[in-house]
Amino acid sequence: MNGCGRTVRSRGIALLMVLWVITILMVIVFSFSALSRTETNAALGFREMLQKRNLAEAGLQRGIMEIVYRKMKPRDLTEQAWRTDGTRYSVPFSDGQVSVAVTDETGLVDINMLTDASGIIVKNLLLQRGIPEEQADTVVDSLLDWKDSGDSDAHRLHGAESDYYGALPVPYAAKNANFDSVEELQLVKGVTAEMLFGTREKKGIDSLLTVHGLAGKINVNAAPHDVIAAVPGISPELADAVISERQGRDTPLTTADLQQILGENYAAAAPFIGAAESSTFTIEAAGYSADKVRAAYTIRATVTFSPDMGRYRYVSYKTPATAAQ
Repeated sequence: MNGCGRTVRSRGIALLMVLWVITILMVIVFSFSALSRTETNAALGFREMLQKRNLAEAGLQRGIMEIVYRKMKPRDLTEQAWRTDGTRYSVPFSDGQVSVAVTDETGLVDINMLTDASGIIVKNLLLQRGIPEEQADTVVDSLLDWKDSGDSDAHRLHGAESDYYGALPVPYAAKNANFDSVEELQLVKGVTAEMLFGTREKKGIDSLLTVHGLAGKINVNAAPHDVIAAVPGISPELADAVISERQGRDTPLTTADLQQILGENYAAAAPFIGAAESSTFTIEAAGYSADKVRAAYTIRATVTFSPDMGRYRYVSYKTPATAAQ
């Protein structure tokens, strides 16, 4: 009996050891399987991201080509040219597609060209976004103080100079020179990140501003609706009329066209609007996979061309970028 009992116990221990070994092996197999699956998904995700980035790069180059074509083509081919007012164009590829929008920088509000008179346009943009009037006045006056050439502590009624910025927990001085980028506005009194870049519930104003327009007047042939509606004398309804008229024709709007559309309001708007194109454009290209289910990879670049359109250079390049709202 003792020998038989020892045999049974030995077999029981052996069975337990076998079960433990099997369990350990199963854990190892499952861990290896999960690790392999994770690495495979990561590789596939990287491949898809790289594919969408290449599509966006291709879309960027297509945008540059369309700008050159628009500038150099015969007038009778106008209807074939891409618009430079932010209109989106879809370009299909065998393994995906890209959405491209070209915006003439003169259609945006150049914060470096703002004056005490034209500052009302930025104020109206802020009011459109629900910013209280007092805060909007602070932003506009502080913006003008930031870029003016004065080096004293005298500031506009709602503005700020170095005495204000020097008293902040992390002190710095007013620049008293032009902005190098729209993002620099975050240093200006009254400006918040939410105001500039927006939130899920509310649009920001960064996509409506520029430092590359180099024009004191807004090109109504390229300006988005919100910019046109921010011009004194132009209501949202009149802005709709301007956009509708320019989309329904192949040639740019002229002063005579604007006078007819705006009527008696033209006199108030005239000091702030024009129709001259520039040689600087922002191109936003978003690459999508074939199913267009996952988020796009977006590149936004600002490009300036030589007078003969033979050469161009990047003045801004963001990759990846957040798509304009």
